[in-house]
Amino acid sequence: MKRLDQLLQNKNSRVVNIYFTAGYPGLDSTMSIIRLLEKHGAGLIEVGMPFSDPLADGPVIQESSRIALENGMNTDLLFEQLKSLRPATQIPVVLMGYLNPVLQYGMEKFLSRASSCGIDGLILPDLPPEIYESQYLSLFEKYEIYPIFLVTPQTQQDRLHYLDSLSKGFLYAVSSSATTGGKSGFNKDHLAYFERLASTTLKNPLMIGFGISTNESLETVFRFASGAIIGSAFIKNLNENAEDFGISEFMNQLLNKSK
Repeated sequence: MKRLDQLLQNKNSRVVNIYFTAGYPGLDSTMSIIRLLEKHGAGLIEVGMPFSDPLADGPVIQESSRIALENGMNTDLLFEQLKSLRPATQIPVVLMGYLNPVLQYGMEKFLSRASSCGIDGLILPDLPPEIYESQYLSLFEKYEIYPIFLVTPQTQQDRLHYLDSLSKGFLYAVSSSATTGGKSGFNKDHLAYFERLASTTLKNPLMIGFGISTNESLETVFRFASGAIIGSAFIKNLNENAEDFGISEFMNQLLNKSK
């Protein structure tokens, strides 16, 4: 059974998925952060590939991308760093980024290298699903990389089912159509959206992201989905000068654990 499938096989998986930007806060911090996140309770890790024009990201992730690029992070270097991933851990890891750099790199070359590193899935928010289905589906299958698509509160039911049919591993539900890192907490509209998703028969487990920064918001998401995705709040609390980047403190607070 694939790592993502095994992780999310139970509806009440309560998976904590942490996003961070590769090359931030330091160029060589990628593998250290992955190991520390696993140690402190993350069940799934989403590694962001920095891009100069990250339209779907808010200011926190945009700034981390800027610094990562200034640090010298690029696709080749990231794959070099991830070559040590599977000897070190079996935690599921997905990459998230934008279509343009992947196309510049070459879609098949990218998927081949991701597969050789043991990457489980790929999230490209600006990849049109119709283009994926007509041009890239066979390549994703060849290299056994799971495509993961996003849905928003504005996604109509027929479109929701279409995106679910193309996704593998999980369906990524954005809690807002705005950029990442927006206001935390959920209002009645968010809760109605989560309820609609939870009551829809889906092929894939549901992961909810955007606006999750506290144990309270985490527990709210767990009422409706198999897991929660935390990005901006984690990046905001990364401390390059702390012994463990401040990860233990952040995760303890998020999971409401005593030190």
